[in-house]
Amino acid sequence: MAQYLIEMKDISKTFPLVKANDKVNLMVKKGEIHALVGENGAGKSTLMSILYGLYQADEGEIYIDGQKIVISNPNIAIENKIGMVHQHFMLVPPLTVVENVILGMEPRKNYFFIDLKKAASDIKILSEKYGFKIDPWTKIEDVSVGIQQRVEIIKVLYRGAEILILDEPTAVLTPQEVEELFKILKSLKRQGKTIIFITHKLNEVMAISDRVTVMRDGKVVGTKETSQTNTSEIATLMVGREVLLITSKEDQKIGKTVLRLEQVSAFNQHKYPVLKDINLSVKEGQIIGIAGVEGNGQTELVEVITGLRSISNGKIFLYEKDITGLSTRKIRELHIAHIPEDRRKRGFIADYSVAENLVLGSHYKPPFVKGSFINFPEVNRYADQLIKDYDIRPAVKENLLKSLSGGNQQKVIVARELQREPILLIAAQPTRGLDVGSIEFVHKQILKERSKGIAILLVSAELDEILSLSDEIAVMYEGRIIETLINKDVDKGKLGLLMTGVYK
Repeated sequence: MAQYLIEMKDISKTFPLVKANDKVNLMVKKGEIHALVGENGAGKSTLMSILYGLYQADEGEIYIDGQKIVISNPNIAIENKIGMVHQHFMLVPPLTVVENVILGMEPRKNYFFIDLKKAASDIKILSEKYGFKIDPWTKIEDVSVGIQQRVEIIKVLYRGAEILILDEPTAVLTPQEVEELFKILKSLKRQGKTIIFITHKLNEVMAISDRVTVMRDGKVVGTKETSQTNTSEIATLMVGREVLLITSKEDQKIGKTVLRLEQVSAFNQHKYPVLKDINLSVKEGQIIGIAGVEGNGQTELVEVITGLRSISNGKIFLYEKDITGLSTRKIRELHIAHIPEDRRKRGFIADYSVAENLVLGSHYKPPFVKGSFINFPEVNRYADQLIKDYDIRPAVKENLLKSLSGGNQQKVIVARELQREPILLIAAQPTRGLDVGSIEFVHKQILKERSKGIAILLVSAELDEILSLSDEIAVMYEGRIIETLINKDVDKGKLGLLMTGVYK
């Protein structure tokens, strides 16, 4: 048997204007959890897309268990027992778990009929074997994001995968779901599966992986035994310089109340109350962090403030001016900036260029229009400056946004919103999908806005981010703010209990 189950040798891949992989060598042992880390645009996802057959390398060779293979498409990858779970799930919401799992390889009964019962039985056996706890007959639209991810894993296991590639698997999971996922991955490892785990989160690298390979600028800069390294060393390898993993902030003079919510309530699309009598205020030079397990009203809170959801009761004030019920455009024109939690849905237009996305929301106003036409020289000048200031990669304003990595897409949104000279910044999951260097940069930008006297409402599933940046922390549970804490020596244990609804 070969020393390594997977050997990718001298892999190179060039796209127009960018070399994504430059003679990359990756060696993965059988039965290990191998973390693959690097900054946005470092080439991680491209390398794994080559292993899965979504892209073909310009140069280089791939060996599986010592045998050289050419993976020209995903079907060949699947034949070689390679499966990939993508960051953005490939599921059909109205279909059941079993229907999603068997898509493309439906088992037949009497040649003509799909044997759903046999498939469901097979899925149940897989689910019980690895501790997934999934009902095959449940519709995807009725289950949590964490369960959807387990369905994606079952899909690749159902197809016989022995090698699993997971691309940013925890990006949309709650802390509890991350813990459950790690239990599943350890169970898969015990069963002899080999896992490649693409992530930006260095604490996850330390918690789950056996070895870690670091990429930078399309090249491998090191492979380490996880037990013999630390987050600081990995971060330095990723970025090429020392990175501050803990953000320090100076005391800030607090000014007038900018945003005030008074007894605000709202319903979801099923007429169920999701916000209940919210009272909240954010002042000049203050960061209010919203803590809570995702799904407790944080999304709807941001939506009512930004005009994306109607309220059923209460008032919203900006500098004591009633802005309740204003349209999203009118709210933006009041210099309220918004970094949305779902960048694909509300943050950008995928088929527009980087330059066009950087002026979205301001595209109809001078200096970006001249008469009735877009002033492209000014748009391009502005885009070049923001690309440089925010280190958006590749640094090509003509690229369609859909061609960028998730982290660089997020940088475009952050750059656009922070350049609007806001008086209030609503930042929902502002560093989701970003690497450590980019997280450090965004945190510094948010604190820079705070130092200017900007009021900031921060919503994040990352508790460390809330604790690092916030002046006060409002804890949400089941649509209510159940307690607000001054962020000085906050007891994490108490905060965790509050987030799960345990409070006086």
